[in-house]
Amino acid sequence: MSSYKGHSIFAFILALMFFHNPLTIALTFIGANIPDFDHKFKKENVYKMIILGLIVFISLYILKLPYYIGLMIVFLGVTFYFSEHRSFTHSIFGVLTLTSAVSLILIWGSQLADAVTVIDNHYLLMAILIALLSFLFLNKKLLMIFLPLFFISLFVLPVMNISYVEIVLSLFLGLFSHTILDSFTPAGVKIFAPISSRKVYRNFGLSMVLLLCCISLVIHVPMLFKLFERYVI
Repeated sequence: MSSYKGHSIFAFILALMFFHNPLTIALTFIGANIPDFDHKFKKENVYKMIILGLIVFISLYILKLPYYIGLMIVFLGVTFYFSEHRSFTHSIFGVLTLTSAVSLILIWGSQLADAVTVIDNHYLLMAILIALLSFLFLNKKLLMIFLPLFFISLFVLPVMNISYVEIVLSLFLGLFSHTILDSFTPAGVKIFAPISSRKVYRNFGLSMVLLLCCISLVIHVPMLFKLFERYVI
């Protein structure tokens, strides 16, 4: 199984363990595909990201609108450009940095969209922004699967708003899931890069999967009690 498929499936499974909102599930899915932009074969995409950020920055600056969205996109591109593969972007510090950057792009983007559009549906605006984000981080094969399923889920499932905290948590889960899965490979990951070059391997991955399962179980305990009372007692 190719790397992006494995990371996508693993992130999707984790997302279902924690979330029921198609927006947060989608963000977890996208987040799992972000760290590998530090790979050499994606350098062309990184250049495009930097150019896109500059275009957004200049356009918003000319229109006298909040231009820091463009600067944050440039920051992402520069981060990937200077990162070695499976180093900073796969470390806990990299995961926190990328989570913060992408979260701010979405939050600032939603605030900008609220200010300049006549659409007053926050749920719809966020869905559009997430779809645009998928074009930035997902390859063509994943996009052909992701976009139809994403928009179908928006119509089939109940409308659920997404908070800024949920944006951060879902992106963090997706990004961290990538690090967890890569720890199962023989090369391991530099979990504390750039402070330390120490690598973690399979035992780290297993412990993190177990920890996430326990957290998910604790979160769903109230719901399990309700089901038990309804159908057993």
